[in-house]
Amino acid sequence: MAVPAVEVVAAPAVPAPPTKPSLVAQSSINAADTAWMMTSTALVLLMTLPGLALFYGGMVRKKSVLNTMASVVAIAAMVSLLWFAGGYAIAFTPGNSWIGLGADRLWFGGLSYLKEGGMVAVSHVAPAIPESVYSMFQLTFAIITAALVVGAIVERMRFSALLWFIGLWSIFVYAPVAHWVWEPGGWLAQMGVLDFAGGSVVHINAGITGLVCAYVLGPRRGYGREPFEPFNLGLTMAGAGLLWVGWFGFNAGSAVASDGRAGLAMAVTHIAASAGAIAWMLGEWVVRGRPSLLGLCSGLVAGLVAITPAAGFVTPRAALLIGIVAGLACYWGATGLKRMLNADDSLDVFGVHGIGGIVGALMTGLLANQTVSGVEGHIGTQLVGVVAVVLYSGIMSVLLLWVTKLIVGLRVDDAAELAGLDISQHREHMGN
Repeated sequence: MAVPAVEVVAAPAVPAPPTKPSLVAQSSINAADTAWMMTSTALVLLMTLPGLALFYGGMVRKKSVLNTMASVVAIAAMVSLLWFAGGYAIAFTPGNSWIGLGADRLWFGGLSYLKEGGMVAVSHVAPAIPESVYSMFQLTFAIITAALVVGAIVERMRFSALLWFIGLWSIFVYAPVAHWVWEPGGWLAQMGVLDFAGGSVVHINAGITGLVCAYVLGPRRGYGREPFEPFNLGLTMAGAGLLWVGWFGFNAGSAVASDGRAGLAMAVTHIAASAGAIAWMLGEWVVRGRPSLLGLCSGLVAGLVAITPAAGFVTPRAALLIGIVAGLACYWGATGLKRMLNADDSLDVFGVHGIGGIVGALMTGLLANQTVSGVEGHIGTQLVGVVAVVLYSGIMSVLLLWVTKLIVGLRVDDAAELAGLDISQHREHMGN
């Protein structure tokens, strides 16, 4: 009996994923992912405005509250324009292992939406959402990283100097480090360094820069000799709450999809924050004999910081461990280690973000679960990433502070510091 011939039909070719920003059919965009990423972008911006402004503003003395808040607002606006001009192109376009060389993305060139042709630009890093959305999501990371540095220099740095320094830093430090870690061609990405949402790019980077700034500027007048009473810890608690809520966009948004990994990232973020708050509270209770609201707020931030690099790679049980270790380590970083370093890191940028980022990066190497993400962590590789960011951020921060000092000087004079930066820098005050 003859066997009928079978016609073999070739499967339709699956388009290869893009290796650089490109135009694709609008129909290829995932609407759910896009909606989630737009929501995440708003949540991360909420972390800075008003979250971080309130968090920091409540901790400084009354005479410098408005200057602290103005610093955060001005940085948000300035970094946005610098990201638009060139920061995004440096960080997220292909080039070499060190920086992106996508001149077509300067001034957001190429972020096209062609309604008549049914085409839209996408990034090769996030091909299922419009590139306009992805660039804005990453902009909010650039904003909060730069704004975190404010906590190390409050009450003594010239407002003009802060803007000069942060402007240079966002282009010459933040954008290259983001390229190293998050652009597929970056040298740390090629090495296999895991940083889901910014342990190295955001927290270690800002923490080391803050420590360098504290050393170069020197301590505030009266530091260690007189009490520096916070203006309003209620504001700090409100800011911490906004940071906690916004962090869901920070970490779950870094999945760049509305999927199971994003859901898990949200869950582990909340668990780590809770564990960090309780661990710091208990540590403070044992050492000082009483817990504090400021300690609880600082502990939850410590847990959030440490889970950031691990959020898309670990299980909930691992997140619990990360939060506990981070809460205790950052409590030590903001107390014992701070005294050992003898640096007036005013609001503990290094003690919480630097130490928390290092703890999180290394524990990601230990606890990354291959069934969650398909990748395996290596503590040695993570250590290389930590050391690279520490050295680059530290050395470049010293250089950029020197440049800033040549341009406008760094520190206000004694009379201006005594009067407070609200009056001396802005001619404003909090009122009665």
